[in-house]
Amino acid sequence: MKNIDCEIYISQMITFFENNPGDFMDLVGDVQKEDFYKKIREQSIKNLEEGNDYALTKQQIIDIVVELKVPELNDRLKIEKHIFKTKFGDIILN
Repeated sequence: MKNIDCEIYISQMITFFENNPGDFMDLVGDVQKEDFYKKIREQSIKNLEEGNDYALTKQQIIDIVVELKVPELNDRLKIEKHIFKTKFGDIILN
């Protein structure tokens, strides 16, 4: 029964984002939808296996988005010892 609830939850999220593409872009940007949906399904199932609610927390969704965006973030930001190289210039950390 819980697995059915999980599938309904995922289906509703997908339907919501398909009907509201602007909200999807606001939340995750240019991340591939299929990758995002796969990750939320995996996290929802993991929550159930751990005895938690199948619905993802706000922090879990943020973690998924960050995980999917890490390659893009690494391209934008290089860390060399204590110097951040950004598109706005160098930031020196001391």
